[in-house]
Amino acid sequence: GIVLVAINPYEQLPIYEQDVIYAYSGQNMGDMDPHIFAVAEEAYKQMARDEKNQSIIVSGESGAGKTVSAKYAMRFFATVGGSASETNIEAKVLASSPIMEAIGNAKTTRNDNSSRFGKYIQIGFDKRYHIIGANMRTYLLEKSRVVFQAEDERNYHIFYQLCASASLPEFKDLGLSKYFHLPV
Repeated sequence: GIVLVAINPYEQLPIYEQDVIYAYSGQNMGDMDPHIFAVAEEAYKQMARDEKNQSIIVSGESGAGKTVSAKYAMRFFATVGGSASETNIEAKVLASSPIMEAIGNAKTTRNDNSSRFGKYIQIGFDKRYHIIGANMRTYLLEKSRVVFQAEDERNYHIFYQLCASASLPEFKDLGLSKYFHLPV
């Protein structure tokens, strides 16, 4: 398949704007510079032409920009599929992100908010190739972090958030006080 190597510049660049989406839409792979939109266009075109499911695998090290690349691909699909203004699919699919990040993100030596879980995002299209829905599944990759963290690393954010909120009245209703042994 097609492979795109991208780097996270850690700053906003004007290469992901709406006009760039339209520039890549309808183009053949290789006619323009390598870009996440070129990969998304190729998958979209093959889905429409062959009427077969397509996959884009986004892989990389911690902090490489995998989640951001996935967001850009979803934005591309929503825009070229004519559903960007109707559904704002990117926002809807990632709406659970803050909750998932609290449960599955932790501080590592390379990234203060490193995702320690995998995501599988399935986007559904109708017969006109407009997005009609999406489903995001997550799976925890690093169970060992619960009982051990390397030097200068932390457990999952949720543990620190629960400890910080242990004195709040709402916490008492959760029935977790006995597990934290904190004065309430």
